[in-house]
Amino acid sequence: MEFPDKLNKNLAEFIGILLGDGSISNTYQYRVQITLNENEIEYRKHVIKTIRELFNLEPRVFFRKGERAVDIQLFNQKLIDFMINDIGLVTAPKWQRAVIPSTYLNTDLEKDILRGYFDTDGSVVLAKNNGTLYPRLEMKISPSPMQKSFIEILERTGIRFGVYNIGRGKVRVQINGIKQIQKWMNQIGINNKNQSERLKKIAGEGFEPSTSGL
Repeated sequence: MEFPDKLNKNLAEFIGILLGDGSISNTYQYRVQITLNENEIEYRKHVIKTIRELFNLEPRVFFRKGERAVDIQLFNQKLIDFMINDIGLVTAPKWQRAVIPSTYLNTDLEKDILRGYFDTDGSVVLAKNNGTLYPRLEMKISPSPMQKSFIEILERTGIRFGVYNIGRGKVRVQINGIKQIQKWMNQIGINNKNQSERLKKIAGEGFEPSTSGL
């Protein structure tokens, strides 16, 4: 096993992935787990490749029978200790507890964390406003310190967005329209091919999904 530099861009993205559809456990077993939709084949390959390059570890891939979900798992105490003690992530459950480690806030790496979060816990939707259809990026964020941090990160990008309470302290963040989505792509980007292909399909042929922020 290897430990990457804390200021590694891929590590920052991996942190965002864990804050999205990941979890860390050190109670009954030492485990890092990331759960994806089974049809996100290219993105699954991306996550596995990232893990190999960051930690020189080979993850276990487990397909959940009848659930259309796949778990990417790592069972390694040193890795869990590193993510908790050196990086500053918290163990499951993330509700009311999840944080973005302060090391990454107010640096360019906070955008990598945001990208990792969106790739796992965000969505591209086709919205309707007064009869007009337009693309929208959405993220749902559970009540926790990371909720405030993600909103502050977006504010620093200059991207226009809305925040809506959806119950039990959870919020939905929305980025509406081609212009603001293009800003997202320029500064943050999308590494989940399922999401980026859906965006291109919804936005139309004229949309150029530039990812110069990667």
